[in-house]
Amino acid sequence: MKRFLASVSVILSVFTAMGQDRADRQQLDDPASFSMILLGDPQGYIKYDINQPLFELQTAWIADNVDNLNIKAVLCTGDLVEQNDNLVRNRRMLNQTSREMWENVSRSFERLDNKVPYIISAGNHDYGYRHSENGNTKFPEYFPIERNKAWYDCAVEVYPNRSGVESLENAAFEFESPEWGKLLVVCNEFAPRDEVLGWTARLIDSDRFRNHKVIYITHSLLAERTAEWTDNEPYDITPRNWGKQVWEKLLKPSKNIVLALCGHMGDTGSFENSVAYRVDKNSIGRNLHQMMFNVQTLGGGWEGNGGDGWLRILEFKPDGKTIGVKTYSPLFGISPSTRHLAHRTESFDQFEMVIE
Repeated sequence: MKRFLASVSVILSVFTAMGQDRADRQQLDDPASFSMILLGDPQGYIKYDINQPLFELQTAWIADNVDNLNIKAVLCTGDLVEQNDNLVRNRRMLNQTSREMWENVSRSFERLDNKVPYIISAGNHDYGYRHSENGNTKFPEYFPIERNKAWYDCAVEVYPNRSGVESLENAAFEFESPEWGKLLVVCNEFAPRDEVLGWTARLIDSDRFRNHKVIYITHSLLAERTAEWTDNEPYDITPRNWGKQVWEKLLKPSKNIVLALCGHMGDTGSFENSVAYRVDKNSIGRNLHQMMFNVQTLGGGWEGNGGDGWLRILEFKPDGKTIGVKTYSPLFGISPSTRHLAHRTESFDQFEMVIE
């Protein structure tokens, strides 16, 4: 029996090694770096059962690379589901009920539970019934803090959601490295209320966090192509602030937000229609980098496969100021016949940000 178990163990080890090769592991430019992985809006993967394994492939690939890429956190721009609370399926745009979508996206993130913290800025599709008609959301039901012990040591503050429930929709997470010092990642709900922006501003300017470098995530901030701030969006959810007001009320006045991330916007066509980037001076004259990443149409349009597996690897380099951005797809990378397609190398897909 012992010999049999030993043989099985050897066989499993061989298959594990084969799987790691097949997964096309990526490498950091500098082995002394650490990384964070950025996921765009998953809703296109989740709304059709045939697409759902593609998002699970992304989270499985991340889980397989936690040590290899020294991944400190996974950042997601929101819109986990197509509709938050709808029982009737509209077959022209999905084939799942809301419960089926929430259950599937939750199962995909299980790949990361107890391995790495993931930080999600809930999106407009995560509220109301179909279209952010109100502030109700299933998010706290499916993403309680107890599900992922990797949150326990880094979650430092939360703020109640629109229903008065303390939730990771508005939350802050602390990280540290010898080269970068202390980092704080703060996520806000979709179209954050004034009180949420006020909580965020007070938090990052408190004695505890004012010397941290802050990464801020909210769902709606920049528009595609033009990189203008979003404004006057057609959603009934109130009270609210769109991207322009978030810039004016929080980002510009801040002294220590160095990077703001979002998703939400996008269009069909070229890859350039799914991303945006701009740099503006904050109130004390420091550069504040802002980046939008939402690739849900790149696998065949709004009713395509959800995004061809594209994600971004943010490499925090050991100089303590440079973040390298790479755009990669494990869907293409997993096969030798498509591996040559797995990297985007246009100037808007692969670049560096220098943090002041």
